[in-house]
Amino acid sequence: MQKLVLIRHGESAWNLENRFTGWEDVDLSENGYEQAKNAGRILKKNDYNFDVGFTSYLKRSIKTLHLVLEELDHLWIPVEKSWRLNERFYGALQGMNKDDAIAKYGSEQVLKWRRDPNEHPPAVTRDDPRYPGHDLRYNGLTERELPLTENLGETMDRVLPFWNERIVKAMRRNQKVVVVAHGNSLRSLIKYIDHLSDEEVSNLEIPTATPWVYELDEGLNQIRHYYLD
Repeated sequence: MQKLVLIRHGESAWNLENRFTGWEDVDLSENGYEQAKNAGRILKKNDYNFDVGFTSYLKRSIKTLHLVLEELDHLWIPVEKSWRLNERFYGALQGMNKDDAIAKYGSEQVLKWRRDPNEHPPAVTRDDPRYPGHDLRYNGLTERELPLTENLGETMDRVLPFWNERIVKAMRRNQKVVVVAHGNSLRSLIKYIDHLSDEEVSNLEIPTATPWVYELDEGLNQIRHYYLD
């Protein structure tokens, strides 16, 4: 049996302000820092240790992983960052307060944008400051890889190649893996691992900074999963 630990980043400043965040590089809130440290303490209390960590290009995720590893005294392990683990790109909703979005578009439409795996939020244009093509960290991406908007299915399409090429390969080398990412990039992974339907994944809530543990068999098929808290 092998274990895989998934963690959504700690509360961000925009989580606190109830704003759509997506690829905007927002820091952790003060509470988010404490949540991340507490996730590390929970893992330490349960005798977890890791050989490698994976995270996104966004500081709320990077810092959460750093704080978790600091609590475990594991800052020395290799960490691989990838844009493929970024949060879903929320297009023109990024930066908007969710209540303001509901007032403008209606609660039913906003719920579809948030939860329907096939619904696209309004897109940004390439001259919008929020377009990731303006950001140095994405210089190596093609125009096709740079989103104007994303649904969950498209998020899953970019997450899964990284899962198969990097994370699965690490686990097949019997490395103990921790992945710190975002609500929707993790929902994509969980949908794939647990074979969830669109309806099931639309109802999946992932709390911030709470380790989600998978126990996997030799073929890396799920035996069971649970939260450590």
